Parts: sequence; structure tokens; C-alpha cells
Amino acid sequence: MIKRIFILCALILAAAYLILAVTTFNSKPGNRVCKGMELTVKDSVDYGFVTQKEVKNILKRKKIYPEGKELASINVRQLEKALSNHPFIENAECYLTSGGKVAINIYQRVPVMRVMSSNGDDYYLDNAGKIMNAPGKSVHVVVATGFIDRKFAQNELYPLGKFLQGDKFWESQIEQINVTPKQELELVPRVGDHILFLGKPGDYKEKFSKLQTFYKSALNRVGWNKYERISIEFNNQIICTKKEK
Repeated sequence: MIKRIFILCALILAAAYLILAVTTFNSKPGNRVCKGMELTVKDSVDYGFVTQKEVKNILKRKKIYPEGKELASINVRQLEKALSNHPFIENAECYLTSGGKVAINIYQRVPVMRVMSSNGDDYYLDNAGKIMNAPGKSVHVVVATGFIDRKFAQNELYPLGKFLQGDKFWESQIEQINVTPKQELELVPRVGDHILFLGKPGDYKEKFSKLQTFYKSALNRVGWNKYERISIEFNNQIICTKKEK
């Protein structure tokens, strides 16, 4: 009998707790004020293009910074829209927490290349191949110059930028891509006083694999400044032009 009473009391307490918890969770914020933000910038360890300070400044300029405001007055969709206008933010997720704060999750756009075309265009390509207009923002990525329209940048240069970003050696070695009037590619390396000529875009994996073998077997032996031009345009051959003495 006592055991049954104990079980019944336990069930009543559990039911009361569940009702209280559900009521508390679903209750309206009322006059409660926001205690602050829980801000998370995804991939911030690898890519620091968006900082917590920037996010706070954006919301303050828009006069929608949530801390200290009544929770009932905070429009999280408005926060998301304001943050998504930042050129380096792909997506922003905002919601109210049970602890009286606003949680904000920021997903960054990662640039793979900067394009500075002879037609005056100046923009970044992100890791999805989309154009990013970010005036005044300087990011350490490979720079493409020369005769580049936006279609050529997205269709032909973007795959090269993705390839370079995915290979630590070539990402650190190639600092500039120049596009000639014939839409052929010349690369300027950081190490070595020479120009790498790729020819028409494409076949990047094969070309750079061949070039890396040449670097190891030849340039390490004869010196990195012996040639003024190294062409890997054609399959199965590398054409080098010596510097004039």
C-alpha cells in the first residue's frame, strides 16, 4: 500500500514538473529584458572574415542591438536580415534562448580569389563561385588581373581558385593570375623569378602535378631563378626559356 502511494506521489510530482516546464518554455517573454547575445561565428578559427565586434557594430548602427531591450520587442528576423547584408556573411540564424538571451549563429562566405579586371571590376569570388562585392576589405587570397569579365571569372577562374585553395603548397606559392587578351593564363609565383604559363584554362590537376615534379627534379638543382618563363601548356612537356645574360 505504501509503495503504491509512493509511486502515485512520484507520478503526480513528475506530471506537475512537466506542466510547469512546458508552461514556462511556451510563456510569452512579457517584460523580461534581453541579458545579452550568444554569438557564434562558424569556422572562425580558420577564417576570420567576420568578427564579433563587427556583428555588434552592425546591430548598433541599425539601432537593433538586442541587449537591454524587452524580449517581446525583439524581432529576430530583422536581426537576420541586417546581418545577411554583410558581404562576408552567407547566412545568419537568430533566436531567443530560454535564458533570456539572443543566440546568433553566423555562417561565413569564404573568398577564394580577388578579381581586379582591366575593365575596372574589383570583387571577390567566394567558395561557391559567387561574386562578393567588398569595397575596402582586404583578404589574403590570390589576385587575378587582366582581361576578365564576370562570366570568365566564374566559369574558368573559379575552378583554379578552388584548386589552389585545396592545395597548401600552391596556395602559398601562387600570388597572382594574369589573363592575357587571348584568355590564356600566366601565373606569378612567390618563390622564383619566373612566369608560369598555363595556356588555356583547365586540366589544373595534371598541369600542377607536372609542374611540381619539375620543381623538385629540376629547379631545386639548377636554381629557381634560372628561367624567365616556364610553360606547362602542352601535355607531356615543359618548355623553359632561359634568362638573357
